[in-house]
Amino acid sequence: MKFEVVIPFWVLSLSYWVHLLATVIWLGGLFLMALIAWPAVKGRVLDQKQWVELRRRFSPWANGSLVVLWVTGLLQMTADENYSGFLQVDSLWTGAILAKHLAVLAMMGLALYIQWWVHPAIERLALLAGKKPELAAAEQEKLAQREIRLLRLNLACAAAVLLLTAIATAV
Repeated sequence: MKFEVVIPFWVLSLSYWVHLLATVIWLGGLFLMALIAWPAVKGRVLDQKQWVELRRRFSPWANGSLVVLWVTGLLQMTADENYSGFLQVDSLWTGAILAKHLAVLAMMGLALYIQWWVHPAIERLALLAGKKPELAAAEQEKLAQREIRLLRLNLACAAAVLLLTAIATAV
């Protein structure tokens, strides 16, 4: 049994366009943060304050892009002729889409963990560094390494999302 949703052409076209814009913002930002800005911080081209400011400015764009991607992606998925219903994994397309959604959920979880636990811990340590710099230094380095590992893992998940999108599109 096929699941069929009729969505007007203009709504679907707008959805694809907005989806692509959100993808560029989100993945471009992840790429910038993980592969350009972070090495600049390590090479002392960017200082820690600039890194924090860049993170602060990127987070709302990334979060907004995730919401847009989720909504437009669900709209597009339900309009696709290969979609046969919720958790109906009966083809390569549905398997790729399910795996893609799992990768997106992993990315969202990583982003939330970074924003709600890692960044606040880094900010608390920055306050401690003013009073006890030797105590904070080692912990700051560990948190910084955790942050970049998580950013790179998030970027790897993003690459998986794109690969799974390519597989679903090719089917």
